[in-house]
Amino acid sequence: MTNTIGDIEGADVILVTGSNTTENHPVLSRHVKRAVSYRGAKLILVDPRRIKLAAFAHKWLRQNLGSDVAWINGMMHVIIAEDLYEKTFVEKRTEGFEELKKIVSNYTPDYVESITGIPAEELAAAARLYATAKAASILYCMGITQHSHGTDNVKSLANLAMLCGHMGKPGTGVNPLRGQNNVQGACDMGGLPNVYTGYQPVSDLAIAKKMEEAWGVKDLPTKPGLTVTEMIPKAHAGELKALYIIGENPLVSDPDLNHAEASIKHLDFLVVQDIFLTETAQLADVVLPSRCFAEKNGTFSNTERRVQLIRKAVEAPGECKDDWQILCDIATRMGTPMAYASSREIFEEIARVTPSYAGITYDRSAVEGLHWPCPTPQHPGTPILHREQFTRGRGQFHAIDYTPPAELTDDEYPLYLTTGRVLYHYHTGTMTMKTAGLNERVPECFVEISPKDAALYDLTDGAEVEIASRRGKITTKIQVSPKAVNGTVFIPFHFAQAAANRLTNAALDPVSKIPEYKVCAVKLSHAA
Repeated sequence: MTNTIGDIEGADVILVTGSNTTENHPVLSRHVKRAVSYRGAKLILVDPRRIKLAAFAHKWLRQNLGSDVAWINGMMHVIIAEDLYEKTFVEKRTEGFEELKKIVSNYTPDYVESITGIPAEELAAAARLYATAKAASILYCMGITQHSHGTDNVKSLANLAMLCGHMGKPGTGVNPLRGQNNVQGACDMGGLPNVYTGYQPVSDLAIAKKMEEAWGVKDLPTKPGLTVTEMIPKAHAGELKALYIIGENPLVSDPDLNHAEASIKHLDFLVVQDIFLTETAQLADVVLPSRCFAEKNGTFSNTERRVQLIRKAVEAPGECKDDWQILCDIATRMGTPMAYASSREIFEEIARVTPSYAGITYDRSAVEGLHWPCPTPQHPGTPILHREQFTRGRGQFHAIDYTPPAELTDDEYPLYLTTGRVLYHYHTGTMTMKTAGLNERVPECFVEISPKDAALYDLTDGAEVEIASRRGKITTKIQVSPKAVNGTVFIPFHFAQAAANRLTNAALDPVSKIPEYKVCAVKLSHAA
């Protein structure tokens, strides 16, 4: 996030898109609801489903799946045409405006309506509301990123924020809402194939040399590795022989799951390190038991970039070890000795090699945590990014044209499928489905369908149906719901017994390599 969670309540206008915030981030959503209910903030919600936030929204725009670039361009068209953009900010702090202006000039509200289904007058009203706010905050999540053009979606939201000068100030910003508690921290620590800690590129020879000196090794690779979604096809082709999986359950979470399962079975050797015997771990040659969050010390970095100290609450059972201890033991046995005394010692190394973490220590993060970048021990941290300038200097506008989803409906597969979470479970249910109370609330998979589509297909609430795509099929129960939009069904992705990802499309965003989980074509039929 460019701004803090608490900062949301300082916004005059809040734009939420691609996020079922009350279900996926229930604590954070309270800040949105308080801002609307008690401070008079205006909420713009862009979401095809009638999620709970729709009841709080002043403008609710129901876009067709995969049409986000079009409606964002349409808002910018209105803002520029009506001279509502922040000229001083654009002139002094950005570049590429003329190219952007040229592209969005084509996205009239009427044209955008033909792509997105959003009424032209509603789009224009939302654009005016966002542009004229003193402070406007954008919140988004995987409904924006999990597309074959997800990177374009995010860049378009950044375009919109910069155009109106809603960056670098309280109550503003472009704020991605991360999933579990340390997703941000995992990325910060180099959990990506192209960077070291703090997003330092592996291709930078000076950075590689710094890391070699810190670790006492030579010849670190300067070529980025494979992403998760690139590994699976390599395994299927026999080019990747072994996988070491930590805290991930791809046999439920990967797209085109039938292909992913076959790919993993092609491996010569599979290691899984986890706290439970997941669907993936059951196929492993070796399972290494790790400790859960309450059984270890360390730090988490949350969605607002706040580095927080965590402390062990209970002793771990059996032979479980910290993840870092397991990795050190294996590295040592493979000929590269790694011997850290504690998580504190590891964090001290992180601070030495990571400029954005250089001023953060265990002791400083013990009270409330610090927001990176925090470059020196005297630095107070950075709750709000880009106050004076962007990391690259001037902010870069990206002129982006709309492209449709990778897969469209047709006569054989006439409905769109989108996937997501429910309040009571997350990810593949590895932990939440171990809790009886949560399973009572949502015990099994379902497919959410609109009343109109249910009548069209002669389906009643609770009836079993078969949902099929070009990649696979599942059987589950119908849930007729006013949340659903006509022509689109929704399935939560948590349930291995009826895994939504047997249906989803593995088409990747060319930059992020994230799959298109949020749009694919399916058909429904009565279960046999």
